[in-house]
Amino acid sequence: MMNHTRTAILLAVMTGIFVVVGSMLGGEQGMLIAFLVACAMNFFAYWNADKIVLRMYGAREVSRAEAPQFHGIVAGLAERAGLPMPKVYLMDNPQPNAFATGRNPQNAAVAATSGLLQMLTPEEVAGVMAHELAHVKSRDTLTMTVTATIAGAIGMLAQFGMFFGMRGSDNRNPLGAVGAIAAMIIAPLAAGLVQMAISRGREYEADRIGAEICGDPRWLASALQKISGAAHAIPNQEAEANPATAHLFIINPLAGGARDSLFSTHPSTENRVARLMEMARGAVGGGARRGPWG
Repeated sequence: MMNHTRTAILLAVMTGIFVVVGSMLGGEQGMLIAFLVACAMNFFAYWNADKIVLRMYGAREVSRAEAPQFHGIVAGLAERAGLPMPKVYLMDNPQPNAFATGRNPQNAAVAATSGLLQMLTPEEVAGVMAHELAHVKSRDTLTMTVTATIAGAIGMLAQFGMFFGMRGSDNRNPLGAVGAIAAMIIAPLAAGLVQMAISRGREYEADRIGAEICGDPRWLASALQKISGAAHAIPNQEAEANPATAHLFIINPLAGGARDSLFSTHPSTENRVARLMEMARGAVGGGARRGPWG
C-alpha cells in the first residue's frame, strides 16, 4: 500500500512537471495539451513501462534450457525470498550490470547483461540477482520503472523547447525563447531530482534484503566492487542515450556517476560495500552459504 501511495504521488509530481513545461512552451493551450498527454502517459506507463524499458535495452527473455545456471540461480533465490518466479532476461552488453522491473511480484522480470554473467562468479551473480529480487519483494520496481519512462518523456519534451520557443513570442508561447530555454533546463533537472529522491535510499535497503536472500553479504559486496570498477570503463550506449533509466541498474551505468552526492542516482559503492561487510561480520557463524543453483 505504501509503495502504491508513493507511486501515485510520484505520478502526480511528474504530471505537474509535464504541465508546467507545457505551459511554458505553449501557454494555456500548451498546458491543457500537456495535461491530457500526461494523463494518457501515466496510464500507459503503469501497464507497459516494464516492456518499454526491456525493449529499450534489447533484453531477450531466456529459458532454463538457454541459460541453465543463470535461470537456476534466479529460481533458487526467488524460492528463498518467497516470490513467484520472475521472467529472466539477458541483455547483449559488455558492461556488467542488471536491473529488475515489473508492476508487482506476479509480473516481475530480472535482466542481466552478458558482461555481468561473464565477469562474475556464480556466487556474485547470486548476490546481484538477490539485490534485484529485493526490489521486487519491496515493490520498488513499479515506481522505479514508471519514473524512468515518464522522466524520459519530460526530457524529450524539453528538447523540443528550443524549437518551439524560437518560433517567436506569440500568445501561444508568452515567454518566447526565454520560456523555452527555462523549460529545457528546469524540466530535466526536476525530473532528475525526483529520480534521485526515490533511488538512493532504496539501494541500501535492497542491498540489505538481497544479502539476506542470498545468504552471504560478501557475495554482493564483491559483485558491487567488480561491477563498479568495470561499469565506468565499459560504456553502455543504451544507457547513455536514455539517462532517465540509470536509477534502475544496480550500479549507475553512466560514466562518472558513482559518487555519493546530490546529483548521483546511487550511493557510493564504497559506502554500500562497507555496510555489507559490517553486516557480514555481524552474521551468526560468518560462513558462506551454499549457492542457490545446486
